[in-house]
Amino acid sequence: MTWTDLGARADRVREGLRALPPRAVDTGLAALVAAAQLWPFAARADEGGGSWSGWGVLVVLGSAAPLYWRRDHPVPVLMVSLAAISSYDYVGEVPSQPVWYAALVAMYTVAERSGRWARITVVATTVLGSFALASSESGLRMSVLCVAGYALGRAAAAGRAHTERLEHERRAEAEKAALAERARIARDMHDILSHAVSLMVVQAEAGPVVLAKDPVRAERAFDAIAGAGRDAMVQLRGILEVLDPDRAPQAERAPQPALADLPLLAAGSGLTVACTRTDGSGATVDYPRPDGAGLPPLAPHVETAAFRIAQEALTNIVRHAGTDRARLHLHWQEDRGIVQLDITDDGPATGQRPARLLPSGGRGLINIRERARACGGTAECGPRTDGPGFRVRARLPLLPPS
Repeated sequence: MTWTDLGARADRVREGLRALPPRAVDTGLAALVAAAQLWPFAARADEGGGSWSGWGVLVVLGSAAPLYWRRDHPVPVLMVSLAAISSYDYVGEVPSQPVWYAALVAMYTVAERSGRWARITVVATTVLGSFALASSESGLRMSVLCVAGYALGRAAAAGRAHTERLEHERRAEAEKAALAERARIARDMHDILSHAVSLMVVQAEAGPVVLAKDPVRAERAFDAIAGAGRDAMVQLRGILEVLDPDRAPQAERAPQPALADLPLLAAGSGLTVACTRTDGSGATVDYPRPDGAGLPPLAPHVETAAFRIAQEALTNIVRHAGTDRARLHLHWQEDRGIVQLDITDDGPATGQRPARLLPSGGRGLINIRERARACGGTAECGPRTDGPGFRVRARLPLLPPS
């Protein structure tokens, strides 16, 4: 049997003992101490040929029996055990043996469970009493053993406190992770529903207007409503599947939206969106480029954050800007290790529709900032300083060069 096997077996024994009821453990401990100290009474006879004193047996039992209450009353149990032990040599003919086992267990319990001043008082009293009631050699031995029992008790108390602290921290981390996950799901649901509902409202308003004049355009509007509803249902189903423990593994494998999906997002927003990007050479081109030129790498969660930020910004334009046009621009700044995402509008202009006063969840801009911050970036939202309209600017980290 290897040391690993012995260690595993010892761990199983400890786990089994911890699973026992405390009273059963204390009863067994008291019985074990009593049996160990009574064994000399049965194992050898009195040196004079007579029987050992029955008072000695009662003293041994009197020192061990209080261990049954050691958890509830550690200091009184130690005092009773010490009083019984100190009278052992004065009750008649008894075997020559140490009868300190019960006191050591009681001292261990005092050190593990009592308050600071109670512990200090008990240790000082015990050590001084050992020298006063016994010979110098016996007193020294008893003092050393009491200090050893106290040290073991303090080590056990420290270990238990450390375990409890780790468990508390584990629970706190689990609660923190659960809150973060709930916040993430809430943001996703807000973005999906807000975008889909806003698009459906825009198309529903346009449908009756063009129904008589341009049936083809009206048909496209109703198709857009149906498409927005289906897309929202698919995305919501994916989120809800994550909450189902039986289906979460399949849901986690579902692809997440990325930067490559931004043109599709813009096309389905109900706005006329100019999508451009500035690459590492400084050239501004349509996004995506027809030649499919490679882009600096982004982590998957950063790409998803960029998509959701753009989605929320376009939704806000649909809801509140009073314009049918917007611009979406990506600027890779490899020297700074970031990609900058700008979504802007020019505000309402003559001949354009008035701003729609659609209901707002009140968390759109907050979600944008939280998404950027969650992946190590920043986001700024506010009126443009270079003209009318509104700007959402997010700076998100690029992957470091490999």
